Amino acid sequence: MNKKRAVILNTIIIFSFFAIFVRLADLMILNHKHFSEKAKMQYTKAEDIRVRRGIVFDRWGRELALNLELESLYCDPENLDLDDDNIKKLASVIAKKSDVLRAKIPDEGRFAWIARKLEPETAKMIKELHIQGLGFQTEAKRFYPGGRLASHILGFVDLDNQALEGIELKYDKYLKTGGGKVFFVRDAGGRTLSSGVDTEAKGNNIVLTIDQGLQYIVEKEIEKAISKWNAASASAIMIDPLTGEILALANRPAYDPNYPGKVTGFEKRNRAITDCYEPGSTFKVVIGLGSLEEKIVKPDTLFDVSKGGINVGGKTIRDVHRYSVLQFKEVIQKSSNVGSIMIGMQLGPERLYKYAKLLGFGEKTGIDLPGEISGWIRPPERWSGTSLGAIPIGQEVAVTPLQVLRAYTTVANGGFLVRPHIVSEIISPDGKVLFSFGEKDKKRVISQATAETFKDILKGVVDEGGTGKRASVNGNEVAGKTGTAQLIDPRTKRYSKEKFVSSFVGFVPADNPKLAIIVVVHEPKGQNYGGVVAAPVFKEIAEQALSYLNIPREDDHYQTSLVVSR
Repeated sequence: MNKKRAVILNTIIIFSFFAIFVRLADLMILNHKHFSEKAKMQYTKAEDIRVRRGIVFDRWGRELALNLELESLYCDPENLDLDDDNIKKLASVIAKKSDVLRAKIPDEGRFAWIARKLEPETAKMIKELHIQGLGFQTEAKRFYPGGRLASHILGFVDLDNQALEGIELKYDKYLKTGGGKVFFVRDAGGRTLSSGVDTEAKGNNIVLTIDQGLQYIVEKEIEKAISKWNAASASAIMIDPLTGEILALANRPAYDPNYPGKVTGFEKRNRAITDCYEPGSTFKVVIGLGSLEEKIVKPDTLFDVSKGGINVGGKTIRDVHRYSVLQFKEVIQKSSNVGSIMIGMQLGPERLYKYAKLLGFGEKTGIDLPGEISGWIRPPERWSGTSLGAIPIGQEVAVTPLQVLRAYTTVANGGFLVRPHIVSEIISPDGKVLFSFGEKDKKRVISQATAETFKDILKGVVDEGGTGKRASVNGNEVAGKTGTAQLIDPRTKRYSKEKFVSSFVGFVPADNPKLAIIVVVHEPKGQNYGGVVAAPVFKEIAEQALSYLNIPREDDHYQTSLVVSR
């Protein structure tokens, strides 16, 4: 009997060891990876690395886009004590309906957002409700201290700080670096044992070429123009003609990037680079520079425009005012369409197209903002019978305000085509310069002699007798050009007699240019000429900008007086 018991006992022991061996084999060999990962999850904790977008500064270090630390409200659905009374109280504080609030809370799970990035006062009121199962997590909210100021330059981000427009989008990979997760070791009670782990990634800072003061001046003046002329929209750009640095860029209507959801795409469009228009007489820079460069004309070359019109391809194009015989410089000064077409005919389709392309028309400028379009000018083989009468005066072409401005900087800087840009430097969180814009893209397209000659002609546009005399600046000489273009009526597919685009583009001081500015006003009411609508806006912007920058008046004369005391 004892022997039988011993056999049974030994069998049980052997079987038990076999079972343990099988289980160990299962744990250590067959399912080792699975149980290892499960154990790791029990003693480690994963947290997202919070990414703080870099700060955007103007050229003088003034903050244009930064981060605010705000609290976001979440709940633990399994531990949430939210009866009807608490629902009503919470809904009242966060300005939501009770049923909308209930819909945000799932039936199960341990985490759900209720309200993101609350105002400090709102967060304080919620905490005072003492509702079990609610919690707060600190998040960064993008903040634009200037409100609408420079909104089309800066762009905006969404609730999760994902870039959607402007500099925020174009330089997103620099402004938002790092990310991912970090893992902590914790004990059985869930307490973190690791320390010294960085849970926050800081993006690079960006310095713009924009001057906040000049930006304010430009925005203020086009806002006044919109109001005065009851216009549909307007754009204005200010650039350093020597370097291509954008000093200010503005559109109206505008929007507050702190609340982008409150406006439509109409207000968000950066019209200065995304909208095309027929430029009208500002496009005469092409026939002006081209004919001088090809030595077809001199400033005093005569053109008989006494008929008041010219027929091209069966279509008669007329001047607004009738003239007799004009010198080449007067054709530009008085913006004679007839004279301009005569010059275009002498230049010919191939050379006319060549100089339009040399000045950057029909191509993107390469500005570092999203959404830029190229516009268009058809090659000569695709021209119609009337194209040689239309293109010299700025019809049958599509341009952006920035393209026109860049063409005129070529005159201002002695013949170089610059690349407009809006970012000056990218700086790492530890102060290292990662990127600095150079002038490597600057190239000569027109001879200096041609540029200087045409500059003198553009001065005449702003003198008495020129179409742009309302753009004259007290104390400084201006060189520039007016533009008045009819819009196509979508119903008739013909040029409208009521809707126009009025513009003025120029630079100042004319002989030592510091600023080049374009003003474009769409569909002004009551007047339509660029010299009446846009030129005065140029004048106001230029005078205030020159004063702001402490650029001396050219007509200042300093006298020294000798004072003798007795």
